[in-house]
Amino acid sequence: MIPLTTGFVKTKRSSDILNTHPCFSKEAHHKFGRIHLPVAPACNIQCRYCIRKYDCANESRPGITSRVMTPYEALERVRAVVDRNDNISVIGIACPGDPLANEATFETMRAVHKEFPDLILCVSTNGLCLPDRLDDLMKAGVRSLTVTVNAVTPGIAEKIYSWASYKGKRYTGRDAATVIVNNQWRGLTNAIDAGLIVKVNTVFIPGVNDAEIPLIACQAGKRGADIMNIMPLIPQAEFEGRERPSHEMITGKRAECEKHMPQMTHCRQCRADACGILGEDKDMELELFNARIGEEYSEMV
Repeated sequence: MIPLTTGFVKTKRSSDILNTHPCFSKEAHHKFGRIHLPVAPACNIQCRYCIRKYDCANESRPGITSRVMTPYEALERVRAVVDRNDNISVIGIACPGDPLANEATFETMRAVHKEFPDLILCVSTNGLCLPDRLDDLMKAGVRSLTVTVNAVTPGIAEKIYSWASYKGKRYTGRDAATVIVNNQWRGLTNAIDAGLIVKVNTVFIPGVNDAEIPLIACQAGKRGADIMNIMPLIPQAEFEGRERPSHEMITGKRAECEKHMPQMTHCRQCRADACGILGEDKDMELELFNARIGEEYSEMV
């Protein structure tokens, strides 16, 4: 049985985040932009639908990036974009791997928070290490969180995840599914109790987790999660031959879940190096080039 949390009340500060975070608010995504920093290449689980691909400039999906950045390069990019664009409200780390499996995530967030304390720091994670790294995230200044939860029961999770690496041990099959599900729900509960704004991402995999998606919404809603984002499966990797859910299927599933918690409808399944307002992304390499040119000019004068 997964324990429920009770008595959590969102603060005014939390409400301010909801109003200016483009991924959490449909109204905000027209006004405010975000920067995704691809500093986290390592991953601690293998989803059967995931291909972690680097050096890709010609497609747009989660995990894709032109290249992996160092924490210094990530801070340089933030400086360059913020200097020219006053509608950036969020700095996020989501991919190519899992942020909590990479120390560069914490180094980057600490550096950005020190220099830009008013920006919202956001991390998207599979949740495996969330119970262990939540305090580190908060000390780094992270105030909002996305946790990808695709199942409630280990039986369904086993069909979605092939392995997990946790605390130096590699798990497969039902053992992997059990540790993933338990840690996701414990970490989600802890994050909400700690006062973070929390979004739940769920990949809709027809024929696999259809029935569990409303249960995810129910469990997350009871805990106090703020919004749910149901995303269509991108048929690839082990799920290459599976059906991609139609717009009508996604809409129907959201309707089932909205009685439990608010539903996100404006997701663009962004790249790991996305930058700007949703749907109007800027080129990462150009941003870095401009930043270096500016730095070299400053040294000359």
